[in-house]
Amino acid sequence: MDENNVISPEQATHTFRLAEESAPECIEFLRDLVTIPSPSRGERLACERVMREMESLGYRDVHLDEMGNVLGRFGSGPRVLAIDAHIDTVGISNPTHWKYDPFRGVVSGGILYGRGASDQKGGLAAVIHGVALAARIGIPDDFSVWVTATVNGEDCVSLAWQYLINETELRPEVVVVSMPSHLGVCFGQRGRMEIEIVTRGVSTHGSQPDRGTNAIYLMSPIVDALADLHGELVTDHPNLGRGSIAVTEFSSQSPSLTAIPDESRIHIDRRLTIGETPDEALAEIGALAAVQECQAEVRLLDYNQPSWRGFAYPTDKVFPAWETSIDGAAVGAAMSTARQVLGREPRIHRSKFASSGCATAGLFGIPTIGFGPADELHSHSVNDQIALAQLQPAMAFYAMYTEIYQAATSDRNP
Repeated sequence: MDENNVISPEQATHTFRLAEESAPECIEFLRDLVTIPSPSRGERLACERVMREMESLGYRDVHLDEMGNVLGRFGSGPRVLAIDAHIDTVGISNPTHWKYDPFRGVVSGGILYGRGASDQKGGLAAVIHGVALAARIGIPDDFSVWVTATVNGEDCVSLAWQYLINETELRPEVVVVSMPSHLGVCFGQRGRMEIEIVTRGVSTHGSQPDRGTNAIYLMSPIVDALADLHGELVTDHPNLGRGSIAVTEFSSQSPSLTAIPDESRIHIDRRLTIGETPDEALAEIGALAAVQECQAEVRLLDYNQPSWRGFAYPTDKVFPAWETSIDGAAVGAAMSTARQVLGREPRIHRSKFASSGCATAGLFGIPTIGFGPADELHSHSVNDQIALAQLQPAMAFYAMYTEIYQAATSDRNP
């Protein structure tokens, strides 16, 4: 079946008109979300605001799960489609660097500024209103569409979906992640893992450094070796590219600032491409001469922090790379839907960062695509922002995707 013919021009025009009518309400909801700080493990107020919005739009079965994720649905069919956005954001390192207060939701020149506007509160607002439009237009009888506003995404990417798949009855056959894709279709992402290296020395008085062993000096050649290793990674996936290595934090420990440090630590963000394994990545770092010479400890980090509801779900900080076939129904339907919404050929790409897809597709093999408003360039940045003109086409996409996906799976696999 040709998915391009599923939605008639009249239906598409009607959907666009509904999205246009709903845009002011969606924008106001987004401004509310941006004004509510929601760092990982501190999302309570934002979750409550999301629940109120879902209930006002007529969502069914709106609830909080044990972790603190918000879920709501339309439709009651046996086939399940899920659309996800994480509600938490990174923090603010220096507010004076911002053009506008990051928690006021200032709109200027058609741009809304604020922490989380791009990643992923803009997408969340568009999803909640877009799926409500789908219900008004008519969700296919055999489908249930769940919207998930997930927590802890910045702290531990994809943790929420590990919990949802392992511990609840939610079993979607396809997942759409409302990542900031600039209205392009994302079919894959590199994975990531978090590694710590520890060097240990011998402390002595700072006036007599030669009597001790400085743990910072032991770490210095390791940092240089990691920079070299980044440039030497050889696994190069044709779509996702190469992995990467970045030292993202350094700390040391000593009895005082007048003493030689006896311990130092670095945190490594290791991006994994398809074809690399966590064990191989750890072994590669452990085999570095600089690591071997000082007998540094190399270890994979884990996560065991409680959510805002006090619920801990321990996991290793390994999040696999993923790729959904561009020849499958999930991507094909996304391209057809985006084509209808944009009136042009959409961009198809892989995202540079990690998302819930590392669990849904990377761990559980569920066909996953990314589509959302805003540009990932603004994610985690000073002057985080979203072009409000992108909300309307995003809403229309979420409103039409289920029907087009149904047609795409009528004669072939997802």
